[in-house]
Amino acid sequence: MCAVIGAILLEPTKQDFAMLRRVFHESKIRGMHATGMSFLPKWSSGIETLIESIPADQFVDKHLHDDNLKDMIASDGNLYMIGHCRYSTSDLEYNQPMYYNEKSIVHNGVITQELPENWKELYGYDCITKNDSELVLHSDDPLREFSHMSMGVVELYQDRKLRFYRNGKRPIYLSSIPNGCIITSTADIANRAEVGGAPVEVLMNHYITMDEHLAMHIERVDVADAVDYQH
Repeated sequence: MCAVIGAILLEPTKQDFAMLRRVFHESKIRGMHATGMSFLPKWSSGIETLIESIPADQFVDKHLHDDNLKDMIASDGNLYMIGHCRYSTSDLEYNQPMYYNEKSIVHNGVITQELPENWKELYGYDCITKNDSELVLHSDDPLREFSHMSMGVVELYQDRKLRFYRNGKRPIYLSSIPNGCIITSTADIANRAEVGGAPVEVLMNHYITMDEHLAMHIERVDVADAVDYQH
């Protein structure tokens, strides 16, 4: 059980960042072993990622305070971010977000329990970590490719887009607010963090992509025998 977080905030204020800090704090309950985030910084066209093996409250105090908020806003004046709170069942290596080229992801779930040395033969991907979430990172179509595994995922792209999705084995909720959206693992997290707006469960087996104009594209994925275990 881990927490995933996503955010697009247009021209964010200090109040917006205070709300985002609350989202991280409330997400801590789902994983206290490590915390991380990826965002699009003003100084670069790439993705910046910060990861530490500390709980979310300590991470927020270190990286999400008012002194450095301006550095996390992209060149267009908006915030594009994903975050992760990890509950580890093994070790504290290979924490999230995981990133490669123009994409960074946070994943809650399990893709495989096969040994990492067998992943190339089984799935066709060259992985550099032993975290099976890396398989999601390399896949263009995880809902189909890993249809019977468990996943709740938020992806950040260099071109200012978020894509988020889940299958029936993991939750994800979307809260729409006047200047953006917040993605949380559960409705309770959004409500306790006082995000605003009513959190809505993301439909199972649907890719939802949101861009810098808050335009939303939805793609349904048909998976045989799919069951929504969240209900």
